[in-house]
This record gives sequence, C-alpha cells and structure tokens, in this order.
Amino acid sequence: MQNRRVIAWCLALLVAPGWIKAAELVLVAGGTRATLPCAALEAKLDAPFGVDFNRQGTCFVVEMTGQRVLAISPTGELSLLAGTGEKGNSGDGGPPPAARFNGMHSLVVAPSGEIYLADTWNHRVRKIDPQGKSIEAFAGTGTKGFSGDGGPARSAEFGGIYCLALDPPASRMYLADLDNRRIRMIDLQSGVVTTIAGNGASGEPADGALAREAPLVDPRAVAADARGNVYILERKGDALRVVDAAGKIRTLIGKSVAELVDEEGRTPRPLKGPKHLSVDHDGNVLVADTENHLIRKYIVGERRLVNIAGSGKGGNGGIGGSPLAAELKQPHGVYEHASGEIFISDSSNDRVVKIRP
Repeated sequence: MQNRRVIAWCLALLVAPGWIKAAELVLVAGGTRATLPCAALEAKLDAPFGVDFNRQGTCFVVEMTGQRVLAISPTGELSLLAGTGEKGNSGDGGPPPAARFNGMHSLVVAPSGEIYLADTWNHRVRKIDPQGKSIEAFAGTGTKGFSGDGGPARSAEFGGIYCLALDPPASRMYLADLDNRRIRMIDLQSGVVTTIAGNGASGEPADGALAREAPLVDPRAVAADARGNVYILERKGDALRVVDAAGKIRTLIGKSVAELVDEEGRTPRPLKGPKHLSVDHDGNVLVADTENHLIRKYIVGERRLVNIAGSGKGGNGGIGGSPLAAELKQPHGVYEHASGEIFISDSSNDRVVKIRP
C-alpha cells in the first residue's frame, strides 16, 4: 500500500502541473437571454442535466426543471428541439416542440442520430427521430411500477429512470431504474428489456455476488465500457460499483476510500451524493460528485480517484482559468467529447461548461 502511494505521488508531481497549465474551464452555454434561438453563451438555461452529441457535432442538452431539450450547433447557436417548457406527459406522434416532459434527467444519442430521453418522472423513455421532426414512446407505459422483464420495453413498467447509457457498439441501452433499485437493459435490436443488476431490495451487494440477485442502495447512474463492464453509481450509497462481463458485482468506491489514492498520493475525499458517471476514451470512469461540487476520475487500472474540475467549494467563479481552481455548483453530468474535451452540466449554476485540454 505504501509503495502504491509513493508511486501515485510521484506520478502526480510529473503529470498534474502540465495538465493544469494546459487545461482551461470554458463556458459553453448559459446566460440571461430567454428568447431562442440565440448564441449559446447568452441563452438562459434552467437546470441542465443531460448532455450528449451527434456525429455532426451538435450538442444536445436536457433541462430537468426547464422541461426542454436544447440543441447547440457546432457554430455555437442554441435552439429549441423539444418541449413547451411546461410539465406534462404528452405529444407522442407529433412535433417535438409541442411535447411535454416531467423532469428529464438524461439523454443519449445513437450513432444513427436518434435521441433517447429519460423522461424521469413520467417513468418512461421517449425517442426523437434523427431529423428532429417527431417524438414517440420507446420504453415504459408511463405508469410507475416494475414489470415486463423478458418482453417488449414499450410494455414494461419502470420507476424513475434517472440515467440512460449505450454500450460502445450501441446495441444495448442501460437504464438506472432508481425507484426499483435495479439496472435494466434493453436490447436495441429485439426491444426486449431485462434486469442486469439489483433484486429490488435496499442494501450493499457482496463482492462477487451475481448482480441481478444482489441488493443495491439507490442506483442513480449507469455507464458501460468496451470490455463488457457496466458501472453503477449510487447517490445515497456514495458508491461506485462494477458488474463484469460474467454478471458479478464488485464495489470499487464505497463509504471507505482508505484503499484509494488521489493525485497527490493521499487518501481522497469520499464521494458525496454523486449523480452521474460516464466512461472516457481510455476506459476510466468520470464522476459528477455533485454535493462535493467536483468532477472526478476513477483510474481503473491504478485504483486512483483524482479531481479534474472544481475546487470543492460551491460557486460560479473561475471561468477561463484552471479547472481545478474553478467553482462548480451541484454538477449533474459529465461527458467526454470525441475531441477529448470534457463537458459538464453545472446544474445549479444553470450553465454548461467544458474542460479544454
């Protein structure tokens, strides 16, 4: 253990100063102007949560309380894609701007351009076509419950769906069904839904247990890597867990972080109410550590948990400077773009920012 701490400390001395000098926290969207379309830097946002991108370079953002889906063009113009701004559950079969949502928390964009929305408190997933012309139901009946495993996802019942994620081939969609304490998976070819983790009971899973037979505390987010691993982030559990390709679950970060080291070789600060995660291009796990006001990276092969953005103090200062010196306020999303830039939904600051490496 001591040798590992020394090695991590030496690596931090070699790598961290150059990374900090080279990186900059940049504002992507968030201002005071309510009329759309307009420049993203001027647009007024309302609790941005989910962010994702299509292959043409458009950035899509869902607002949890704003009840809208926004699009930011590669040239920086922000426009409305979906949502009236009013809470509801309507609009399927019609144009997306006329649809109503209820607390969207997440979205994913398929390689073919379809946009899938976690319409969280409507207990379902909805889909916008690649041209943005129509919206339709994809998963869930709209009634809160737990049913449908082994059958079509559209006929299944879910609780609050807080996070969506695609595996790298985009053949499977993973859903964090928090109210049911389960991670569920939809095969995108057959449309069939199954449970891959969680038995519905509340508790800490034992390392090595079969994931679908084990309890979970409250799975808030999910992500998958290219090796067949599925990562689960727990909000009240303050934990990061992984389900391997054999279906066995293991805790990587729990209430105790004594076995981990940070960028300086010390024991890192424990997670506090984390809300989102994603897998970067190196296979490491990015975590929105919401109540610590930090963005962190779990380096899988080294058992390190390092800070990559945020000073740990809630606020809005530091745009244009080092990401580690900047202030964030309850970030709810973190995503790596193909360019290597890391986008952050800085939710309680009503803005989207990015780390420019």
